[in-house]
Amino acid sequence: MGKGINGLQDKLNGIRPLSMAEQLNNCKNTRRSMDNLLQVDTNFTRKFQPLQVNEARPKFVAVTSLEDVQAVRCAEFHPNGKVYAVGSNSKTFRICEYPVLGEIREEHTTYQPTVLFKRTKHHKGSIYCMAWSPQGDLVATGSNDKTVKLMRYNEVQQQLEGREVELTMHDGTVRDLCFIEDSTNKASLLISAGAGDCKIYVTDCVTSTPFQALSGHGGHVLSLFNWGGAMFVSGSQDKTVRFWDLRTRGCVNMVTPATAPGSRQGSPVAAVCVDPSGRLLVSGHEDSSCVLYDIRGNRPIQCFKPHAADIRSIRFSPSAYYLLTGGYDNKLVLTDLQGDLTMPLPSVVVAQHTDKVISGRWHPTDFSFLSTSADKTATLWALPPI
Repeated sequence: MGKGINGLQDKLNGIRPLSMAEQLNNCKNTRRSMDNLLQVDTNFTRKFQPLQVNEARPKFVAVTSLEDVQAVRCAEFHPNGKVYAVGSNSKTFRICEYPVLGEIREEHTTYQPTVLFKRTKHHKGSIYCMAWSPQGDLVATGSNDKTVKLMRYNEVQQQLEGREVELTMHDGTVRDLCFIEDSTNKASLLISAGAGDCKIYVTDCVTSTPFQALSGHGGHVLSLFNWGGAMFVSGSQDKTVRFWDLRTRGCVNMVTPATAPGSRQGSPVAAVCVDPSGRLLVSGHEDSSCVLYDIRGNRPIQCFKPHAADIRSIRFSPSAYYLLTGGYDNKLVLTDLQGDLTMPLPSVVVAQHTDKVISGRWHPTDFSFLSTSADKTATLWALPPI
């Protein structure tokens, strides 16, 4: 192992892992209400509280739309919010400029974004997923050519720089990626997973060396999510969500979210995310179900169906008051999480494509989001000022 691996592993080993009992009992009053845990953007909630279908309520408008020749699978904002990257089935990788939104009006005419960087044939296959490191100096892409590409990004020049690294440990399509950062020594780890052997690989970004393969899933891994720290979750075709802790180098919990009323029956997990406090897991399933799960209490809260087809994407808004889901019914839906989570949750369609929605991603600070679709576009949506 290289120095970077040992240094980071030492840091991880130095953090005493919590036992399952400690993790589950750490917070007895799971989520008293989200407003006690996290700050909320009052301007946004004024528009959406209570969230219900109301013609007078300002609607998200399509600010920009990037057009491709094939389906656009992934788009991710840079942590600084000034640019975003887009990857498509056409193997093309682009970095686009995030526009000034102050003058957006409801009668806005959608336009093409400014492309700052473009690389055709970035992979030998479709670009399925991508991720930025928390520091914003690295970007990774995964493909059905079974490779991961790791690149350095220059924030000042807004360009990729240096030699890219190609990682070839996967034996199937790479379906998702996420970074975990050790803030103490500024070392990044890249987590990647997908089809083939269904293993989750951990790569040290300093040495570009995969040094850990996590086994457990019995089906393709479709989704990964990290909310800070050494823990992350994975969702799989095997209908389970697994919690992993790199300090213990293994799986610390596994849940099979029930999606059929009155039974323990589950459905393949196509999307997962966890709120920033680490208390609430949300999983999106191929049977159009969405399941809220109390992590600390180790129990399901409720199952609901915001879509009429497969859910492919789930993300909390920056304040974690709202949930954005994207599905194969061509829609993006906003669900209000501010009330009692055991009661029916208000939700409303906030955007629509002409074909399947593959991903939806919030801007890190603004109440705008990106969506990608099989209709060959990546669209930026935003709320006009009141």
